[in-house]
Amino acid sequence: MEQSTARRGSAAWALVITSVAGFMAALDNLVVTTALPSIRKDLGGALEDLEWTVSAYTLTFAVLLMFGAALGDRFGRRRLFIAGLAVFTGASAAAALAPGIDALIAARALQGVGAAIMMPLTLTLLTAAVPVARRGAALGIFSAVTGLAVASGPLIGGSLTEHISWQWIFWLNVPIGLALLPLARLRLDESYAPNARLDIPGTLLVSGGLFGIVYALVNGQADGWNSAPILAGLILGTLLVAAFVRHGLTSKNPMLPMRLFRNRAFFGINAASLLMFLGMFGSIFLLSQFLQGVAGYSPTEAGLRMLPWTGMPLIVAPVAGYLSDKIGGRPVVATGLALQAVGLALYALVLEPGVSYSAQLPALILSGIGMALYFAPAASVVMSSVRPAEQGVASGANNALREVGGALGVAVLGAVFAAQGSYESPQAFTDGTVPALWIGAGAVAVAAMVALLIPGRRHLTPADAPVSSEAVEKSVPVGV
Repeated sequence: MEQSTARRGSAAWALVITSVAGFMAALDNLVVTTALPSIRKDLGGALEDLEWTVSAYTLTFAVLLMFGAALGDRFGRRRLFIAGLAVFTGASAAAALAPGIDALIAARALQGVGAAIMMPLTLTLLTAAVPVARRGAALGIFSAVTGLAVASGPLIGGSLTEHISWQWIFWLNVPIGLALLPLARLRLDESYAPNARLDIPGTLLVSGGLFGIVYALVNGQADGWNSAPILAGLILGTLLVAAFVRHGLTSKNPMLPMRLFRNRAFFGINAASLLMFLGMFGSIFLLSQFLQGVAGYSPTEAGLRMLPWTGMPLIVAPVAGYLSDKIGGRPVVATGLALQAVGLALYALVLEPGVSYSAQLPALILSGIGMALYFAPAASVVMSSVRPAEQGVASGANNALREVGGALGVAVLGAVFAAQGSYESPQAFTDGTVPALWIGAGAVAVAAMVALLIPGRRHLTPADAPVSSEAVEKSVPVGV
């Protein structure tokens, strides 16, 4: 049974505090992409350093997300939310002050730790503070604010980089975080889940395994694929991930019960989500640099030109949600993933050093529509694939797997780019980006086929219960 202590909290304050915190955490997934050329110019570093600048955040965010939620349940959600917010704010200042690329990567990893503790607790705290009758509207506002952060990330990053400096994409978080800390202490109610258990062995296994695999993929081209560190990363990482899977099958209270994946719907939507983020996030990593380094746009112009892709969900999501209610989530998700794959393939076909923006626009629009059609019903499909008591774990797992997909996407597509191209000239950059986009398109196309494993409405089992209001609290996408 949950326990809570009443304070001077209110639904309005909870909505403001959690929405702003969620905006910051979601923004930092993509805000750095349009600043990468400027960061490379100021701090130096090779391709693998830029990859770690992005992946250090997404990877720590992913592997600690469910652990962070469990810490809040065990030791107090408001207390851990404040701790996560403090870590995120301090790490943002450290990133802005970073004297070199290695210090920036370390600060980004620490940002991910703070976000992993803070982000899952935003929805728990908000749900606890808002009466059931108004909960849907509050969660809708939270979701809209998070979606706005994703859509505006490249534009905000580009504008701050161009008109002030790239450091301000991190300084932006500091005054906001400092303002939220006392408000959270004074205006949020404390709550616990006394029986919550921490899966420390599972957290260590998945963290070590994914780090080893991503390290090898990011550094393989530079260090040599046959070098001892790269082979060790691939082999040990794979073994640790396998041990994590076994742990999820045999442990009494694992952070991710592997039995959930026996359900076709749960397996289908999560495998599709991981592959979708792999293709999408890795492509955005390269294309945001192409728009500046090859096409010659300023950081702000590059951010604006990404909006047909990143901003389209704000327009199309209501229609996608309506279609999902009418015909079910499977056809909407599969169609969205197919459109995203077509968009990336079309981009690969038209990309060349002198390509006009009008030639890129159809690919951006198709990718944006596809992203929106995927996002709108995905959370509902996840939540309806498991029993009500398992919906919190299921949603946390889906959010974590998407972040893992993003980290792997930057690593895999970056490795393809490094093998085929370089930063030496516009043509060399294009030569590396085109095959990477084809890999991204292929990954998302496979995701579309995997999504067809999701049962249709007529084939749902009794375990596939409707989404409860308590379960919705963790169904909003975290990050991109």
